[in-house]
This record gives sequence, C-alpha cells and structure tokens, in this order.
Amino acid sequence: MKKTATSPSLKELKKSPTGIRGLDEITGGGLPTGRPTLVCGGTGCGKTLLAMEFLVHGASEYGEPGVFMAFEETAEELTQNVVSLGFDLKALVARKLLLIDYVQIERYEFEETGEYDLEGLFLRLGHAIDSIKAKRVVLDTIEGLFARLSNHAIVREALHRLFRWLKEKDVTVIMTGERGDGQLTRYGLEEYVSDCVISLDHRVSDQGTSRRLRVVKYRGATHGTDEYPFLIDREGIWIYPVTSVPADHPTPDERISSGIERLDAMLGGKGYYRGSSILLSGMAGTGKTSVAATFADATSRSGKRCQFFSFEESPGQIIRNMSSIGLDLMQWQKKGRINLQFQTVRPFECGLEMHLARTMRLVAEFEPQVVIVDQMSGLETTGTPLEIKAAMMRLIDFLKVRGITALYTDLTTDGGVPALTESAISSLVDTWLILRDIELNGERNRSLHVLKSRGMAHSNQVREFVMSERGIELKDIYMGPSGMLTGSARVAQEARERAQQVIRNEEMERQQLDLKRKHDTLEGQISALRADFSAEEARIERIISHDKQREHSLVKDEVAMGRSRNHDIVKPVGSIIPRNGRNGRKS
Repeated sequence: MKKTATSPSLKELKKSPTGIRGLDEITGGGLPTGRPTLVCGGTGCGKTLLAMEFLVHGASEYGEPGVFMAFEETAEELTQNVVSLGFDLKALVARKLLLIDYVQIERYEFEETGEYDLEGLFLRLGHAIDSIKAKRVVLDTIEGLFARLSNHAIVREALHRLFRWLKEKDVTVIMTGERGDGQLTRYGLEEYVSDCVISLDHRVSDQGTSRRLRVVKYRGATHGTDEYPFLIDREGIWIYPVTSVPADHPTPDERISSGIERLDAMLGGKGYYRGSSILLSGMAGTGKTSVAATFADATSRSGKRCQFFSFEESPGQIIRNMSSIGLDLMQWQKKGRINLQFQTVRPFECGLEMHLARTMRLVAEFEPQVVIVDQMSGLETTGTPLEIKAAMMRLIDFLKVRGITALYTDLTTDGGVPALTESAISSLVDTWLILRDIELNGERNRSLHVLKSRGMAHSNQVREFVMSERGIELKDIYMGPSGMLTGSARVAQEARERAQQVIRNEEMERQQLDLKRKHDTLEGQISALRADFSAEEARIERIISHDKQREHSLVKDEVAMGRSRNHDIVKPVGSIIPRNGRNGRKS
C-alpha cells in the first residue's frame, strides 16, 4: 500500500539537540543528525562559540563525544577563550569526551593543481573521530582549509568530497564560515551543499550593538524563519525568541495585596491576581516608584521574595527616599533574611537584549514571587519601540509561565492622553493603574484610578493619592458645585462637613432632650391622674360599702318588726313567709 505524506508511519528527520538556550526551540529540536550544518557570519558574531557549545553540551549532557578541528586557533587558545564561560575543556579532553586538533596549513605545503588532495585531512579527522568514537564534529573555519585556493571550481569539488565523506562517517557536523561580499560565505558555495544554514549577525545601531540569528534553510524540517536576537554572557549563548515561551501559562485564582488597603478595595477587595502583570503609568513625580516600593514592602512583610529592577535609582537612594513615607526597606535585606533584592543598572550600559537576558537569568537565580521593573521607559535608549515591545512581551510571558506577579512602571508621554506610554505595552498587561496630576486652585495634587483589571470587578472611581510619613492613602475626591475638590479645597470641604455634622449632632441632642422632658412631663401627668383615679375609686368603693351595710340593716329591721307583730315573716326580697314556715297554702 502506498504511504501518503501524512502517514504516521513516516519517520521524522532525526535531530541532535544543541543545548543552546532558544536554538533548539527555533530549529524544532536541534541540528540534523548525521548531516552538515553551516554557521556563517562576520567577525565577532559568535560562530566559534556556538560551535564549541554544540560540542560541550553534546559531550556533557547528551553523551555524544565531539571533535573540534581548528584551522586558525590552537587548542590552548580555544581553551583559554571559553574558561570565562565556565567550559572546562581540559576536563572533557581528559575524559575522552572532547578532542581538539589544530591544523595549520601553509601555502608552501601544497601547490594548486587540478585536484585538491584531502586524503591527509580525511585520515587525520577520521583518526580523531575513531579515537573517541565521536558523534559530533566542528570544522572552524572552512575558509582556513581553502584559504590558499583561488580556483572556485577546485574549491567546489573539494567541498563536495568533504561533505560526502562526513556523511559517510555518520557524524553531525558544524562548519563555520566567514561572511562574503554580498553573499553568506566567502565562496558562496557552502550554503548550497549544507543541509542546514544558520546566519549570525553582529550589528551596530545608534551606537549600540546587538546580535541576531537566522535559520536560512533547514532541509526536511520546519523552523523559525525570523531574525532572533541573542547575546553572549558568562554562561554562553542565550536566545530568547517569543515562540520559546509557551503562551498557555497558569492562571491562579489566588490574590495578593498591593500594600495599599484602599487600592485592594478598588480591585475587588482582594488586590492583584497572583501571576498577573500590572502596569503603573504616570507623569514624572506622580508617585510610581512609591507605589512599587509599597508593593515590595508588603510582599516582603508577608514572607515572600521580591526582586526590584531599577534603571534610574540606586538601592541606597530608593531605601532612603522611601523612608520619608514610612517604609523601612532595609529590614528586608538583613543577613539571613533577604526577602527584597535590588538590581540597578543604567539602560545605556548594555543593549536591550542584554538587559532582557540579564533580567531573566537573575530571576531564575533568585526565584522571587514578585518582580518590579522601574521604569521601562528607561529602555528607550536601547532599541526601537517595536524592539522594546517585543522584549517586554518575552519578559511578561517569561514571568507569567513561572507564576510570578510583575509590576511595571512606565512614563506617560502626555498627561492628557493616558493611553500612550513610552513602551506601549498597555495591551499586554492584566491590570492598568494610572497616576495623574490634578492642578486646581493653585495646587498640584495626585489622583489614581484603575483603567482596567482583567477578570475581576474593579472600581471606576478616581481617588486622590496622598503620600505622607504614614504611607500612601487614597481619599475620596469631593465633587463640589465647581467640580472636583482635591488638596486644600478637599480639606476645607471636609472641615465644613465636620462643622455641619457637629451642628446636626447638637440639634439631635437638643431634640432628644426635649423629647425626654416631654416624656417625663407626660409620665408625671399620668402618675397624677392615676393617683386621682385611685382616690376616687376608693371613695366610691366606701360609699358602695356603706350603702350595702345600710340596706342590710333595713332588712334586719323589717324582719325584726314582723316578728314583733307575731305575723308573717318577710323575706329580704319582700316575700311573705308563714309562721309555720310554709307558703300559706293548705296541705
């Protein structure tokens, strides 16, 4: 049965991971196994370092020994050059995981004829491969091998023979090549016979340098085709493409305090979401650093770690300035209790990508729960707005993947247009707080409001932002007949309202006293009426008792009178009773 292109039984191209941060993501897993890869570029772009890292990571992490054949630098020079990066080549050589061979080719050693004999190179390289059972090979640089030849036809034939021989040896190869005039390499031939071509570039723009990497081609595999910035630091090459950071980061429901009670109330009563990104923008002097420092203090107070990146102020200056609003940040940096770490660097000291990689590396080392960047507009000297936005996008995703809550401060370009910020990342963040100046009644006061906060109910009210020795307070902005009242106008309005409240309280007390007096008077009247009623009731009861006694006496008198007449007995009710006790009827 004929297999289709989408048949699951078809094997994908086997790849060898490089171990270089970001490069394996761009290439989809590494370089083609058992095939040659060309790494080309100008002087100082990092070709030799990339090739050496490929061998070092292969030997130390993937169990694949490697051979480095150099045509320009000796083994001692190469070893010394990479010591600062933490690569111990001597240890790898001693363990037979790495072999470095320096081949020096002089013009007098050969004569250009119709055929360039590579048998000596094949024997030497083959012996090196067999001696340590190498799986990876680096040839640095290819021009060093053919530098004495001017006939391109001879070079082309020699390259084809070399590439065929390397494929037969079934080793994964990196060849480095110098950039040519208007083409990728000096001869313009290597890129056509290589299965993978990676171009490195070291450029200068506005007095700042940056490095870029691009995968020009990759036979049999998909790959990233953009230019990716990279840097070289103490740990080697770092590449941070946007695609290297997964977009599906965790979204916890836990909330953390901003350190300002009224601001937490404005954010649904609980503060920020953990792992979210917060943008705090405003004009100069509106209090952005103070809000950030208050958040750092609250984080440290809760026992969590906070990392504070500053592009403008030194740690000592921040600590001193924040003491004026009642924040003691020094206590979180005591020995054995480092909950707060400051990282300060001037923006122009290094390029944008160096700032980004440095920040990511420091975050990975300190492992904070909260990161503060103050302020991003300082990076405008390190790149274009598009480059800054791309770098900040990578940083935001980097922190989100790790569940780190990040607060970024930014400078607004125009107090009347709060949606415009220097770094233009407002669309990338989850919560956006805006600080503004309000000039009214000859005063300059501050205000704060929440422009957006994704996933939570938040206040749409503007609060007056007040800083004092007690810290930051958010107060209600009074609306008077002429508009908003802030500062002294608000204080005067509060005083008037307090005075009015006192008058209302006094009036309430007076009315309560009047009511009590009326109640007491009425109670007295009721008591008097009750006494009169009781006296009258007693008098009437005595009269009734006397009348009953008199009637009883009259009845007794009538009975006695009847008996004296020896006649009928009269009942008390007037009935006549015969003397014999009967009713007078004959029996």
